[in-house]
Amino acid sequence: MRFKKSGLFGAGMAVIVAATVQVAAQTPTTTVQQDFEAAAALDAKGDKAAALAAWEKLESRTKPGSRSRGVALVRKSAALFKLDRSDDAVIAARGGLALLPAADPTLAEDRWRAYYDLGIIAQNALDYAGAGDAYRSAEAAGDTPSLKAASILALADVSTFTNPAVADAALARIDALAKTVSVDAVLKADIARRHAILLLNRGSYEPARLYAVEAVKQLGGMTSKTDLRDVSARSDAAIASLLAGKSEDARRYMAMTGAGRLTKGEFDPAVQMDVPPCGGEADLRPADMAVVEFTIGDDGIVRNVSPIYAAGGGAVALDFARAVRDWSWTPNRPRPCQRSSATMSGSRCGVRRCSSGRRSASSSTLTWPLGLSRRGCLCLPRSVGPMPSLL
Repeated sequence: MRFKKSGLFGAGMAVIVAATVQVAAQTPTTTVQQDFEAAAALDAKGDKAAALAAWEKLESRTKPGSRSRGVALVRKSAALFKLDRSDDAVIAARGGLALLPAADPTLAEDRWRAYYDLGIIAQNALDYAGAGDAYRSAEAAGDTPSLKAASILALADVSTFTNPAVADAALARIDALAKTVSVDAVLKADIARRHAILLLNRGSYEPARLYAVEAVKQLGGMTSKTDLRDVSARSDAAIASLLAGKSEDARRYMAMTGAGRLTKGEFDPAVQMDVPPCGGEADLRPADMAVVEFTIGDDGIVRNVSPIYAAGGGAVALDFARAVRDWSWTPNRPRPCQRSSATMSGSRCGVRRCSSGRRSASSSTLTWPLGLSRRGCLCLPRSVGPMPSLL
């Protein structure tokens, strides 16, 4: 009996000990604030995957529908965005924004980041109307000159091709803002570029040229230094100079883009290189043309597609940009503006004419127009004919 009693007591103690261990294992060893700080540190360190895991952990510890859950979701969205998980980032950002009190000034930067990232995602998808809505919200949420400036410039960028009047008003705001704060040369160049591209698409070629040249000047001028900003700014100046009737200036700016090292002025065509069909919402016609900027990854996939100029208006520019987004190159083959085997610079492709069912650029070779420079970035499918006299 004594053994049995002892056995029962021992079993009871075992159950109690096991339960205690289980409860201890379920009790967090850190506070929610500590988890927040740890996740923020991983973000600052640039450890994308670990940061996402940390924000997801914090999300699971916050109360559904709470302000804390909103913060966790917005931060999680930013981590997803950095990992190129755009669809998931949109869901998290919208969910988080719905929970963040708009009147809380301590959350201004979180609200700004969520709206700004939503704008970038929409812009990358060439949903310029949706991007414009997001950038307007970001401008309203931003509580510092730098946050507002970034939002306004992005709004001007997309509105150039959807609502030029909105772009004009945005640039007036950024000009006014720039007079009240210290502005570095890079931001001055960005502002000048946005003015140049808006004027270019309005047909005001000489004013556009002056702004484009100013952008080049702010970035250091026509030096041997060439990064992606220099390539874009100098290409803008080349386009504007051509349209303004200054072909020699155009050749000089294009020669100094520093992009491309192709000895014959040609590169292999994309595996997929279709031009958009005629008609459609933009009412594309064979005479329409556009200049589109894009980058090509080492995997041959086209990214960061942005329209720069179209003779037929913003809708035409966006239709051509959507066509370019579907292009792709074979990895490790010659491609536009290839500065080295490992680095691709921004490319400009001036594509003329839509497809009527008989004509396609998919089997064409690309070449530089007007002999501007074999080092330049402007190119077009040879099979669709020469560029119009303007370009």
